[in-house]
Amino acid sequence: MTILVTGGAGFIGANYVLRKRQNDEGLVLNLDKLTYAGHLSTLDSLKSDPGHIFIQGDIGDRQLVEDLLTQYHPRAILNFAAETHVDRSIDGPDAFIQTNIVGTFNLLETVRSYWQNLSVAEKNSFRFLHVSTDEVFGTLSAADPPFSESTAYAPNSPYSASKASSDHLVRSYFHTYNLPTLITNCSNNYGPYQFPEKLIPLMILNAIEGKPLPVYGDGENIRDWLFVEDHCRAIDLVLTQGEMGETYNIGGNAEKTNLWLVQQICAILDDLLPHSAHSPHANLITFVQDRPGHDRRYAINFSKINQHLGWSPQVTIEFGLRKTVQWYLDHQAWCDQVTSDQYERQRLGLTAVQQ
Repeated sequence: MTILVTGGAGFIGANYVLRKRQNDEGLVLNLDKLTYAGHLSTLDSLKSDPGHIFIQGDIGDRQLVEDLLTQYHPRAILNFAAETHVDRSIDGPDAFIQTNIVGTFNLLETVRSYWQNLSVAEKNSFRFLHVSTDEVFGTLSAADPPFSESTAYAPNSPYSASKASSDHLVRSYFHTYNLPTLITNCSNNYGPYQFPEKLIPLMILNAIEGKPLPVYGDGENIRDWLFVEDHCRAIDLVLTQGEMGETYNIGGNAEKTNLWLVQQICAILDDLLPHSAHSPHANLITFVQDRPGHDRRYAINFSKINQHLGWSPQVTIEFGLRKTVQWYLDHQAWCDQVTSDQYERQRLGLTAVQQ
């Protein structure tokens, strides 16, 4: 099966592409704009793999996407492409509107035209899977039940608002045009190849270098953490077994405060780097002013995907965190490469940049 993956050089998309090719599951077309968070070095292991074709480009470029669809005739589109960072959306929302809303609209229009010209059998087997976030649901109090697929959208940042809009567009194309769409809303992902502005890699790399570990507010904001390999496994199930037009929530069953998470990372580093000059690493934790509109708690009810498709997370937060910390210790050259030209390294130590 030939598939087109958009945003396949970013964190989640690249992990998905690597999984598909490691399992030799057909030709993967990988379309990525290569913004600051997309890196070809993540895909180095696929350089000589004829089953992976990389194309640098924008999902909003209708002619490019049309040419790819016509030439390679993919059976599925998986849309990972998005601007994803809340802090960046607060500082500059324009890119989020252009990529997440206008880009998704252009992609849908191009795919709709392609799909309408397929044979009946090809139409029936075609899939358009849109990867989204739990942040579209807004925030929860400590007593609120986790987000379900029926939770009303209430985004609180330009990022989450742009993703909510893209979700609505995808849903409308199913109901209006019968385009066979699927939507997934995931909780906070972590794992290998995550760009070092996100909370977990930021804290790991700052701690290694003895820099402050900036924690917003009181550190009691809660997130549900999902190991990226579990997420990719869920996406495959939704793609192959999900019901058209449906939405599936994907959670990690791991609600933790930001402060707990940072303290756990410090403890793991103390264990793995016993001779570090910066141990105990928890002494580096610094509380900084909270960011505007900071959602207090996210939590995902994943009972639908569990009951309908048999999925549940397999990686515990304790095991996943240790595996992730070890990965960053073993791949510091990758970290240096992806941050050297596109990101101000000084900002890693001075600014709280979190999910």
